Amino acid sequence: MTIRVSKSQFKARALEFFREIEAGEESIVITDHGKPTIEIRPYRPRTGDPRNALRGSVLRYLDPTMPVGEEDWDASR
Repeated sequence: MTIRVSKSQFKARALEFFREIEAGEESIVITDHGKPTIEIRPYRPRTGDPRNALRGSVLRYLDPTMPVGEEDWDASR
């Protein structure tokens, strides 16, 4: 569950909010005029290699100088 508080509420009770975050798994979203600006959440160490998240997502171009999307140019006229 996420708690939403304004900047002024957070400023007045910051230590209390920090203790709540440390004790549980919930996060706090600090708002400025009703718009979310900052999220404070418990620290979780990353597991594994972050490069694994990108593995397989990179495209390979065999001929990088070849024009891409030539057929789309006629549609824009």
